[in-house]
Amino acid sequence: MPDYARLHETLAALIDGVPHPLPNLANASALLWESLEDLNWAGFYLLSPARPDLLVLGPFQGRTACIEIPVGRGVCGTAVAREASVVVPDVHAFPGHIACDSASESEIVVPIRKNGRIVGVLDLDSPKKNTFGEEDRAGLETFVRILADALPDDFPARLL
Repeated sequence: MPDYARLHETLAALIDGVPHPLPNLANASALLWESLEDLNWAGFYLLSPARPDLLVLGPFQGRTACIEIPVGRGVCGTAVAREASVVVPDVHAFPGHIACDSASESEIVVPIRKNGRIVGVLDLDSPKKNTFGEEDRAGLETFVRILADALPDDFPARLL
């Protein structure tokens, strides 16, 4: 199992005093990519300020990805619509799954909240089924809270 306490400490050290959200998101995705096993994608989708019904690709590590995902579609859009993390042991059994990478077999998506509103999601994909569980959900929810604390109040308006 991943050492989430160490991941949290490392993330906090990486973003401490750094006022640049895009590099912070980029380093966060790189940290997850380097630290977690069995990933084929680690990154972020951000809610479009102009279209709050649309997630737009943010910083990531892995193969090319879908650029836009409507809220309510796929695992990422479902997490936003439900306002909750979604753990999917087998993406092929998830209704409406969007196959941005045909190698993905399981997925976890964690909403990012800033000032009580969802501003994006963390998305992790694995080429193996049943990769993510409750410990991952809890560890990644804390990871996202640490990251969100460093985001500016108007995030992501200045980026998209």
